Amino acid sequence: MKKKGIGLLLALAMFYMLPSQLFAQSSAASLSSSYTQTRYPIVLVHGLFGFDNIGPVEYFYGIPAALRSGGSSVYVTQVSAANSTEVRGEQLLTQVKQILAATGASKVNLMGHSHGAPTARYVASVRPDLVASVTSIGGVNQGAPFADVILSVAPPGSLANAVIVAAVNSFAQFLNGLSNQVYLPQNSLAAAQSLSTAGSAKFNQAHPWGVPTSACGEGAYNARGVAYYSWGGAQTKTNFMDPLDDPLNAVSILFWGAKNDGLVSSCSSHLGMVIRDDYRMNHADLTNQTTGLVAWNETNPTTVYRLHANRLKIAGY
Repeated sequence: MKKKGIGLLLALAMFYMLPSQLFAQSSAASLSSSYTQTRYPIVLVHGLFGFDNIGPVEYFYGIPAALRSGGSSVYVTQVSAANSTEVRGEQLLTQVKQILAATGASKVNLMGHSHGAPTARYVASVRPDLVASVTSIGGVNQGAPFADVILSVAPPGSLANAVIVAAVNSFAQFLNGLSNQVYLPQNSLAAAQSLSTAGSAKFNQAHPWGVPTSACGEGAYNARGVAYYSWGGAQTKTNFMDPLDDPLNAVSILFWGAKNDGLVSSCSSHLGMVIRDDYRMNHADLTNQTTGLVAWNETNPTTVYRLHANRLKIAGY
């Protein structure tokens, strides 16, 4: 009886996981080797507590390879796991300059997930001449409730804040150490302030390009020669095997019923041309995490990135 039960569970797991994988494989096989060959390099930018890779686990799991298989030149950057948007933005700008020097390209296509979106926007704001496009993926463009709650429960200057900041900074530095040997400063308080509603509003005043001017609307598709795009998710529980689904589902209560991916509201994810804000994906699924455990009845995340790279290619970016 136990063997039958285990067999049934395995069969269900295979049924749940295989369709999205088969779809991604069949889609990749049907597309030409130049399908994602953009004019300018694609630069991926991670979010809060992000990394480039830790051993075999990539933050953008399987996405660089999926893009390169179609001809893309792809670079995965590493900025502070937790810090202000401006500090992360300056770190990213340095790496963009290095990528341009190494490739001979004149511009890059920036794709940022979560806090990586405003980080990429910062670079496009201060150096638009180096950026062809910015794509926000589940980006925190209008603030995130979890940051507001943290700053409310443990306000700056309080003992609770000091304890939380010390613990989170240590965790961020631990992630940094696991992913590479380059020291990057960590400041979780600055990160929370940047990701808060008030902090995001202040950032948007200084760097308004592509930000919607109406509630839950679209922003300028092109500003100062930089194209702006975005997409996001609107589901929290998508794969019963994914350990991140339940925590994201628990946090989603902060949105009071508004569409969200567990950490970012669909409206907050809007930037420039909104490709879609209701994928059956949670915040982690948007980068194909956890290690590819995503919804089986939705477009595979790697395919979404490939489709967008082709969109950039057709647009001349």
